[in-house]
Amino acid sequence: MELAKRYGRRSDILEMVQEIIDEQYKVTAFINPDCPIVTLDENIQVAKWGLIPSWTKTEEEAKKISKMTLNARSETVFNLPSYRISILRKRCLIPSTGYFEFHHEGNEALPYFIFLKDASIFSLGGLYEIWQNPVTKENIQTFSVLTTEANKLCGEIHNGGKNPLRMPVIIRQEREEQWLDIHLKIDDIKPFFIPFDESKMDAYPISKDFLKKSSKDASLIERAA
Repeated sequence: MELAKRYGRRSDILEMVQEIIDEQYKVTAFINPDCPIVTLDENIQVAKWGLIPSWTKTEEEAKKISKMTLNARSETVFNLPSYRISILRKRCLIPSTGYFEFHHEGNEALPYFIFLKDASIFSLGGLYEIWQNPVTKENIQTFSVLTTEANKLCGEIHNGGKNPLRMPVIIRQEREEQWLDIHLKIDDIKPFFIPFDESKMDAYPISKDFLKKSSKDASLIERAA
């Protein structure tokens, strides 16, 4: 499988991971979807988007927290109780083929597809945690995507909404394994938060109803007229 080969990992759940990647173009974080993540483990894993801290006591509390931890701001990640342990010991890579942001023009929100020019798969920096459901005793793996200040390209696109002028932390391929190193200190981790080089990125507008289309629709990420 391309994803396993790309990260030098194995996958015992090839069909599930492939299905997730196929659907990634239309995924929305607000439903806490399953996504593949890469850790120090030799296998690619699947985790739910929306980190649940291990100290969360109830299912109700876990559901509420997971809606607020889709993204973690790199500027505050070392201080917040939900993230300060994970950022030091449980960092992960989130494979991506591209992501969506909305550009605001007046009352309109226009979706853009953002990607790297020379990488069909690239890595977002993330944190993961394992929470045990107190009722079912099931261990549930969850994650958050780290964000940083937007570069010029992403800032011009992501210019509105609740958290404008932001972009995900993108980990350069040659530094991916270093990012996962559990021995890194705070001063070793912070340089990863620098906005990614905009000259290596590109973006274009897409159809407003892209979330309604089938992931098999070839026009899903085509440039809008």
